[in-house]
Amino acid sequence: MSSAHQIDELDRRLNQCLRAEQLFRPGDQEYAASTTLWNGAVAARPALVVRPRTGAETAAAITAARASGAGVSVRGGGHDWAGRALRGELVIDLGALRDVRVEGDAAVVGGGSRAGDVIAAAAPHGMNVAAGTVSAVGMAGLSLGGGYGPLLGTAGLAADNLLEAEVALADGRLVSTRDDPELLWALRGGGGNFGVVTSMRVRLHPDRGLAGGMVMFPWQEARTVLSGFAELLAEAPDGLTLLLEMTVAPGVGPALVVVPVWSGDPRHADAHLGRVLRLGTPAHSTVGRTTQEQLWGMFDQSVSNDMHWDLRTRDVAALTPEVIDLLAGWAEARPGPGAGIGLRQFHGAATRQGAQDSAFGLREPHVAIEISAGRGPEEDPAPYTDWVDGVSNALAPFALPGGYPNFLLPDQEEQIASAYGAHAERLVEAKEFYDPERVFTATPLPDRDMLKTCARKP
Repeated sequence: MSSAHQIDELDRRLNQCLRAEQLFRPGDQEYAASTTLWNGAVAARPALVVRPRTGAETAAAITAARASGAGVSVRGGGHDWAGRALRGELVIDLGALRDVRVEGDAAVVGGGSRAGDVIAAAAPHGMNVAAGTVSAVGMAGLSLGGGYGPLLGTAGLAADNLLEAEVALADGRLVSTRDDPELLWALRGGGGNFGVVTSMRVRLHPDRGLAGGMVMFPWQEARTVLSGFAELLAEAPDGLTLLLEMTVAPGVGPALVVVPVWSGDPRHADAHLGRVLRLGTPAHSTVGRTTQEQLWGMFDQSVSNDMHWDLRTRDVAALTPEVIDLLAGWAEARPGPGAGIGLRQFHGAATRQGAQDSAFGLREPHVAIEISAGRGPEEDPAPYTDWVDGVSNALAPFALPGGYPNFLLPDQEEQIASAYGAHAERLVEAKEFYDPERVFTATPLPDRDMLKTCARKP
């Protein structure tokens, strides 16, 4: 537990290296803005928030915190569902580091930039960005944890497009991965566990003309649509990346929403998107020619804010009939309209990255399953937590080892130990080298004890 003396010492040291208007305390308007996250269930609050304007100021804030014995966490876009942005006495809010500069086929991106910032900057140059499905998500956090997205088949993960980073380390140094390829390797999928990324260079992709959108099918056709969707997943070329949501649509009720995005040769878009439309009887469709800005704007309209969330994750090699029946059954047993199951395709370019390129663990084709339960602030959380745990536990016998690190919790040790595949030991060594005192705690990493314990299990 932090003491008043410790906080006073932290405050004093921060005032020595930063301007007074960059430091926020409880009761300040900017403090409230910095500590408001997408997941309203996160109740933790720091003693102080600092908003650095440069990499050097970020490093100075880390040094001040360590000298005071204060814990540190980092806020980028504020979309980490588990609230890891608000741990410790000091939060370093990167919200002032949102500049984006396009340089040919790459963009130099501030550590606090949102995905939407990068998409908007790239569009006038005829370029697209490997990003997730929400514009407000921090680009750094998305990229460091992996970053599934609708362009994955042709552009890979967001992590695969991280070319270089400036990083403030736990010892107060500000370094570039140009001089440290091992640090770059660890950042590509190992999360923000090695330092604070204050700037990064990301690869952009020429916009050949996107096509896609959302197709809603009535829930009565769920199993037929899911079976056809499974066939599409197995046959989809790199240019077609597929997502699916089992959700409750306002004014409609339970429904399936399939999200196909074509980023391949525009001449073949209609043929492949037509197969999606024929999965069932569409109740509504927005599929057509589009731009990345338009498509992500459409995605943003479906994002729910001001809710409390629980999430779990599993990966499966394929949507077998058994998995389809299981998922449909649990979707029908959802505790409320905010509970749903999302499917994310992993294929194409993302499968062709080598072990030396990144720390991301699972490179075989698979389907990442996102089990989410959103509820109102006044609702009892127990039924929602029981439901996400129930879906996850039911999937376990069919699942691949591990899971998407960005969605894992620290107590899910068996999944964490396997989430990085053959890279686990190397990541442990990287953590011990760059942050031996474990100053930074982002997406869960295994430690040596965890690896030993899991290795002993039959």
